[in-house]
Amino acid sequence: MFLHRYVAGQCHVQPSTSFVFVVSKQKVNYPAGHPALPHTPHPAVAFLRLRQPSRSRLNSRSLKMLLSSVVAPPKLLLQFCISTLCSVWSSILSKILFWTVTVSPAVSRLDPSEAQAASTPTSVNYHFTRKCNYKCGFCFHTAKTSFVLPLDEAKRGLRLLKESGMEKINFSGGEPFLHDRGEFLGELVQFCKQDLQLPSVSIVSNGSMIREKWFQKYGEHLDILAISCDSFDEATNQLIGRAQGRKSHLDNLYRIRKWCQEYKVAFKINSVINTFNVDEDMMENISQLNPVRWKVFQCLLIDGENAGEKALREAEKFVISEQQFRDFLDRHNSISCLVPESNEKMRNSYLILDEYMRFLDCREGRKDPSKSILDVGVKEAICFSGFDEKMFLMRGGKYVWSKADMKLEW
Repeated sequence: MFLHRYVAGQCHVQPSTSFVFVVSKQKVNYPAGHPALPHTPHPAVAFLRLRQPSRSRLNSRSLKMLLSSVVAPPKLLLQFCISTLCSVWSSILSKILFWTVTVSPAVSRLDPSEAQAASTPTSVNYHFTRKCNYKCGFCFHTAKTSFVLPLDEAKRGLRLLKESGMEKINFSGGEPFLHDRGEFLGELVQFCKQDLQLPSVSIVSNGSMIREKWFQKYGEHLDILAISCDSFDEATNQLIGRAQGRKSHLDNLYRIRKWCQEYKVAFKINSVINTFNVDEDMMENISQLNPVRWKVFQCLLIDGENAGEKALREAEKFVISEQQFRDFLDRHNSISCLVPESNEKMRNSYLILDEYMRFLDCREGRKDPSKSILDVGVKEAICFSGFDEKMFLMRGGKYVWSKADMKLEW
């Protein structure tokens, strides 16, 4: 019956301007010289429109006729009359302005229709920590928090994912071996393989914190270990930030390759192609290391992570063009284990869980989190992940990922 919303604050109009107020369902014409609106919202006003100027003035007789035509409770009409008369004097002394008032909702809500249909979380990347001991300039998951879920809560979330159809879990960070010296990670790896009996459990690491005793304790439960290596030149790694002090990143890489062979873990290499390594020839080193997969990424900008005002990294200087990325791939196309991934493929073909077990939607060039699967379940949260299952399959996201099926020569 009455107005749901009103524009608060003082409204000044030219004295020769007239108004049309709709009270209940009746239109009431306010003649020329009518004062400005009340200073505070009034529930009796449903619609305001500026009309053409009129010469007549508001007098007591016209006001009585006006109020008598309004269908509303007496108390409400009295309040309206008093507030209107009080505003006469303030409007006469005010500056002459013209206002057009539009009533619109002030609150925007997430439209449920924008949520996508629920997908099956076949392969999930769980970034359980953001902390890292390296400072790679293009990192897209930076140390914005130091939060790590309690072990029991992390296991509960992983069980929810398994019950929803997860077949492969990949643990990443940050640096996943940094928290609790790899014990937290080892517990999750063992839980996923022994208790959940997942076909594939993998890790992405920079390799700097991995020790042989970890392989001795947890190696049998791990299918794939991916080590990030962007260059086979130590100086280039230093420029990128893929280093810690004087320690050799390449020495770690070759040492871990040897341990993977000894403890029967499939070895993989991840490389981010950027301005510092785009012209490098990596064929000889990759062939020598012989990984089961060599994942080659194009440097990706994510607002709030490695680009924009609130970012902890400035990755713009690392970005290469599509043509430069294609040229790099063409030079290395004879390597059979090469798996290229451009920015277009990466944006919506990964299911990424952050440290709170929220899915991250990266379609708009930033990370928009869903609610945590621990709070709302997998089915609801995944609808806001931005995940494109078709793109996941097109990029070869599903492959032989269990070491038992790889038939590797150990």
